[in-house]
Amino acid sequence: MKFLIDMPLSPELATWLSDQGHDAVHAAELGLSRAPDDDIMAHAKQERRTIVTADLDYPRLLALARAADPSLILFRNGDWSEADVIARMGEVLRALTAADIAQSIIVVDRDRVRRRRLPIGP
Repeated sequence: MKFLIDMPLSPELATWLSDQGHDAVHAAELGLSRAPDDDIMAHAKQERRTIVTADLDYPRLLALARAADPSLILFRNGDWSEADVIARMGEVLRALTAADIAQSIIVVDRDRVRRRRLPIGP
């Protein structure tokens, strides 16, 4: 799978995902460290990447645009350590297929994972 790791998360997640055989880049690697969320979404959509973030603005932006992509994996509820994010991401990827993640918002809490299909309608 292809991932774009957003600024709130460590570049180590991109490294770990790449080591697992995925195509993963961190926003900073792409010169997007200060880019608005809309620009990051456009870049992810163009490259067919799933955004991985802790930024709560993305679901709202996807809903307002009624967008079917890019897909989103959102880490919520708390300060996640780098190790916690990597461990939880491994669990998510073992539980969900690429088809499960496609055109979805995956919300990752410490004790559960929820999926909502895109686009989000009224």
